[in-house]
Amino acid sequence: MNDDDAMAKALGLAREAAEAGEVPVGAVLLSSEGKVLAADRNRILEGKDPTAHAEMLVIRGGAASLGNERLIGTTLFVTLEPCTMCAGAIAMARIARVVFAAADPKGGAIVSGVRFFDQPTCHHRPVVENGPGAEEASKLLKDFFRARRN
Repeated sequence: MNDDDAMAKALGLAREAAEAGEVPVGAVLLSSEGKVLAADRNRILEGKDPTAHAEMLVIRGGAASLGNERLIGTTLFVTLEPCTMCAGAIAMARIARVVFAAADPKGGAIVSGVRFFDQPTCHHRPVVENGPGAEEASKLLKDFFRARRN
C-alpha cells in the first residue's frame, strides 16, 4: 500500500468516526513492506476510554499483529497531528515514520505545541512528514465541531 492509499484509508476511518459521534480521526499502521498491520479510528466515547485515540489503537493492534512492542520499520498514517500522549506512544513503540494530514495548532505535539520529538528527553525520533489529505481532514474536523456548536 502506498502513502496515498494509506491516507485514503485513514480518512475513510475518520469519516466513520464522525458518523459515530467521535472526533473524526483515523489511523493506519503499515509494515516496512507496506502491509496493513492495523487500522482504526477514534473510539473514546464508544469505549469510555480517554486513551482510545486512533493512533493508540493502531499501535496496540500493530504490536499484537507483530507480537512485539517495538514497531521497528513501520509507518503510521493519521489524519490529524498526534497529541502529546500519542507522540509518547509513537516514540516508545519506535515507529520509524509518521505521516499526518492536518496540523493541530491547539492539541498537536509534533510540529505544534510541545514538539515532543524535539525534546532532549525523547529517546526515539521518527521521520515526520506532512502527508496527503490535509484539506479533507481539516474539513471533516471543522464540519464536525461546527455541528457540535449548533
